[in-house]
Amino acid sequence: QVRLVESGGGLVQAGGSLRLSCTAFGTLFSVNVMGWYRQAPGKQRELVATLTGDVVTNYADSVKGRFTISRDKADNTLYLQMNSLKPEDTAVYYCNARRYGRLGYDHWGQGTQVTVSS
Repeated sequence: QVRLVESGGGLVQAGGSLRLSCTAFGTLFSVNVMGWYRQAPGKQRELVATLTGDVVTNYADSVKGRFTISRDKADNTLYLQMNSLKPEDTAVYYCNARRYGRLGYDHWGQGTQVTVSS
């Protein structure tokens, strides 16, 4: 059984930076896509960034140029470097690992709170 655990959230002033980490406990067998999503109060969960095949990145327009997704396979950890943070980035951030197909899976972490003050 795989468990994803996020860390690194907190309170930061606008313009500041945070780095989120997501460590996978257990083996992620042939993962296809790993990503970060976020959910602000009263809003639906939305995609922030994804990493496909450890090569192809995709970012929401609202975070392009400010956020960077990366993965350290040796440490089984996914990262999200967040720079130039804005109050509208305030949300609970969730890590996701997904494999498609017959042996597919869709794992989520418990989330980590990011609060950006103005």
